Amino acid sequence: MVASDSFAEFLREQFAPLGRITMRRMFGKAGVFCDGLMLGMLADDTLYFRVDDHNRAAFAEAAAFPPLNYESRGRTIDLSFWRAPDRLFDEPEELVTWARVALGAARRVAAKRKRTLPKRRATSPAIPRRQSRK
Repeated sequence: MVASDSFAEFLREQFAPLGRITMRRMFGKAGVFCDGLMLGMLADDTLYFRVDDHNRAAFAEAAAFPPLNYESRGRTIDLSFWRAPDRLFDEPEELVTWARVALGAARRVAAKRKRTLPKRRATSPAIPRRQSRK
């Protein structure tokens, strides 16, 4: 199970002040998106927030839990998503604050990806091929 409908709806309502919240299944989990940027992931009704070098200190409490991970070729691969402490679900304002910090990391990741994408060369218009004579 990725996330129950009730948990997903709860998160949509809680994160509504941030923007348009959507969720999409991916890799056996679900991505939590705000205006198209992935700020978190859901796995088994557990919320994980995006972490990077800039917000790691803000999420120090979450470091007590293992990060979201997956198995590949007999190895465990840790992802840059840390589990939200359970106490946040009783503190809606702080939950939104953590989500806002994770959204900041999502923006930085998106900007970095945009900078590192190869530039497309301008292509010349298609030149029609000549028909061969028979």
